Amino acid sequence: MPDQAKSPTKGSDILTLTSPPPSFHDNPYPTYARLLSEAPLCQQPDGSMIVSRYADLDAIYRDTTTFISDKKAVFAPKFGANSALYEHHTNSLVFNDPPLHSRVRSVMVGAMNPRALAQLEPGLIALVDTLLDSLSDQQNPDLIEAFAGAIPIEIIGNLLGIPHADRAPLRDWSLAILGALEPALSTQQLARGNAAVTEFEALLRVIIAHRTAHPGDPETDVLTRLIQSEGEALSEIELIQNCIFILNAGHETTTNLIGNALALLDNDRHARAQLIANPDLITTAVDEFLRLESPNQFGNRLTTRDITLHDHNIPAGTDLHLCIGAANRDPRQFDAPDTIKLDRRPNKHLAFAGGQHTCVGLTLARMEGRIAIDRFLKRYPHYILTPGATRGGRIRFRGYASLPASLI
Repeated sequence: MPDQAKSPTKGSDILTLTSPPPSFHDNPYPTYARLLSEAPLCQQPDGSMIVSRYADLDAIYRDTTTFISDKKAVFAPKFGANSALYEHHTNSLVFNDPPLHSRVRSVMVGAMNPRALAQLEPGLIALVDTLLDSLSDQQNPDLIEAFAGAIPIEIIGNLLGIPHADRAPLRDWSLAILGALEPALSTQQLARGNAAVTEFEALLRVIIAHRTAHPGDPETDVLTRLIQSEGEALSEIELIQNCIFILNAGHETTTNLIGNALALLDNDRHARAQLIANPDLITTAVDEFLRLESPNQFGNRLTTRDITLHDHNIPAGTDLHLCIGAANRDPRQFDAPDTIKLDRRPNKHLAFAGGQHTCVGLTLARMEGRIAIDRFLKRYPHYILTPGATRGGRIRFRGYASLPASLI
């Protein structure tokens, strides 16, 4: 297909990440459609570029030599090289390349083995049912605070062995730390993010010391497995920061998956009726929700050499914003990309990224989404979202801050 792309210098007229259109947070998809058709390479005022087409993202994820995840050069001016946020994000799995990425990922993959996940499922079902019971006692409950956001906090808290008495601040810490990845930050956001990392570190040092003295089963206990990692052991900083990463990655995206799915099904009553009548569709439905409303809308890579993309030269050291939300609605890859197809096959969406950085917790996230959405629909098939829904107001992560509903 001939490429009709505009010059990347004109692409910022469509989307500048530091000052998006007023309606962007509520509905970014018209903007994404323009990127896909008019500016698949969209230059930003700072020289970085948005890449939006599925084929481009897929190729970038696969080429880990030309496109790297290390963000030290990007995060030093953004956070300050001596800040808590810089230490966290430059040591976490998602913003690292081998050898650190390989060491940490192998430990996490081993900990997320089928046996460990099978042991989590009964507790997850019990948790979901308890939350559903509590919803019945509330008038116009907030489905984020009382349901979607409560599930991953409990599951990840259990994985890391965080005492229940210490879990209250976890959600706010996660939102503050991940919120600092937004393209434009205020002084207050930076302060909240740095404070969240520092406070979380203090809690984890106590928990890690106790687990070191009293290890759990390394086959099913993620923290014990991280502490006892085979080969080159993780340093204290690497261990602490990747424990923070596990909570943040597992919490925000799963909360968004569940909340976005319930909103999509409220908006499309036909799809909801179809899923209720055919509950076996839940597995493919979860992937369709992930594709349509990707919890993580943007990833990033840094170029290591000069390249050419869409007939434009991109110099080494360019920060690329990988627009997952657009790629997952690319009509070159997906038929009727803006339509819910609960049985869509194939559905090779990029909600979990790709290549060696494919989300390590994707099986757990799918399990949480499948159980939460399926059991919610069985319990409250006639729910209606009521006025007051509020989006999270962020570009990188797409979800709801609140989602009030009537359960009828």
